[in-house]
Amino acid sequence: MNLKIEPRVYQKKIAETCIKSNCLVILPTGLGKTLIALMVSLERLNLFPEKKVLFLAPTKPLAEQHYNFFKFHLGDTFPMCLFTGKVKSEKRKELWEKNRIIFSTPQCTSNDLKKGNYDLKEVCLLVEDEAHRCIKNYDYTYIAKRYIKDSKNVRIIGLTASPGSEISKIKEICENLGIEAIEIRTRESEDVKPYLKKLEVEIVNVELPKDFLEIRDLLKNILKSYVEDLKKRHLLFGPPTKTNLVKLQKKLFLLISTGNKNYNFLLGMKSCASALKIFHAIELLETQSLKGLNNYLKELFRQAEKKENKAVISLVKKPEFNKVFIKTNEILAKNLEHPKLGKIKEIVKKELEKNKEVKILIFTHFRETANMISSELKKVPGVKSEIFIGQSKKQKHEKGLTQKEQKKIIEEFTIKKINVLCATSVGEEGLDIPEVDVVIFYEPVPSAIRTIQRAGRTARLKEGKLIILITKKTRDEVNFYTSKSKEKKMLLAINNIKEKTSNKKIQKDKETQRNLDFYIK
Repeated sequence: MNLKIEPRVYQKKIAETCIKSNCLVILPTGLGKTLIALMVSLERLNLFPEKKVLFLAPTKPLAEQHYNFFKFHLGDTFPMCLFTGKVKSEKRKELWEKNRIIFSTPQCTSNDLKKGNYDLKEVCLLVEDEAHRCIKNYDYTYIAKRYIKDSKNVRIIGLTASPGSEISKIKEICENLGIEAIEIRTRESEDVKPYLKKLEVEIVNVELPKDFLEIRDLLKNILKSYVEDLKKRHLLFGPPTKTNLVKLQKKLFLLISTGNKNYNFLLGMKSCASALKIFHAIELLETQSLKGLNNYLKELFRQAEKKENKAVISLVKKPEFNKVFIKTNEILAKNLEHPKLGKIKEIVKKELEKNKEVKILIFTHFRETANMISSELKKVPGVKSEIFIGQSKKQKHEKGLTQKEQKKIIEEFTIKKINVLCATSVGEEGLDIPEVDVVIFYEPVPSAIRTIQRAGRTARLKEGKLIILITKKTRDEVNFYTSKSKEKKMLLAINNIKEKTSNKKIQKDKETQRNLDFYIK
């Protein structure tokens, strides 16, 4: 069958491996993972005329996106359908019988399998998109294991931009999916390079103003008092990092919830919770905005007033805490903010002057920051900015975007009715956001997966630019280098696992080694 698009050399090569073996495909965002799945689907459906293909994606919009892609290329050649939570269970059972290609969220399929609506004996190909999720108790794992057990014609493809950097996690993904081969490409792969445009990377450093540093000193003094308390209680032994405090909090919660009402644990739990709140306050100050910090402090005062949390009640009584609140109000009254906000306006204005048709995607961790950036950018002439956030309500007062609203925003961004999109993590994974000219990280993220997904939104069909804002001598710098380190670690881990996997079926892939050499040098 002739496709409406000519597959690229690397897509053909990867598809060949996927046809022969259960394969984990690691390919940056926008390089055509879905087309590879389509090519393999055709091969399997023709080889097994009575069997089915099951294509899973973690969200309804993503599953729908894959369905539309297949429908566009295949038309009515094979009957296909889309399963979502809105399609009733009995109807899904009926559709399963009638169709040969089924697109679904893992939740739907998992629920149907547990109810016995259908089994996976008829499936000749299982595709799991965003396969880095196939760990622990996520539905992907249950479905893959059921499929391997039930089907006589097992073939699995795991698709991801990055499986993470921990060798144990990558091994777990491979074991859960029964992986026999790994195909990995990066922007530097020889067979990928011809299809990509130049990516310019710019690091923009900013410094915290003196007033901000004074606030940080006050917050660090509060943090120090809680850390000392935990050490005196012989509860905290390692360095007082956020990670160690989260681990301690979980440990204390488990001890207390299982009936151990030791007074030392109860007071330690209180100090640990307060320390983590101060950590969050410092993060907002260093990497986000003063307004964000101020709103967080107000929320803690509200919780104390309503007596919702004992740890918060004692925290807000601290003189240093009140000094922090007063000082943030004083600085905000002078219309001063985090230097990143001014810098991002400057960058966007400059990019618009160079190209009036520019499309810019800004990533930030917090919804409140996305709102603030968007509001500030609307003051810049020529900017048509909107936020792109998830559905769920993180706080009582927050309102998420429905999937319908998300779809409308993407459509408006595509036709340039919107030219600057301020997105949280919902804009990272899978969704068909059109290619942009400039991607801006408001803050670096310590995750290799998220960094790769974010950066993959540009420099595919035309030259692109990646700009990363970093506040000097803060968590930003730590996160930036952590992400770089994890990316190298990821490639080392994949190479290690691939060698062991390949010994069974294929020789060591020189392409992976070239990618590895590029990142290590």
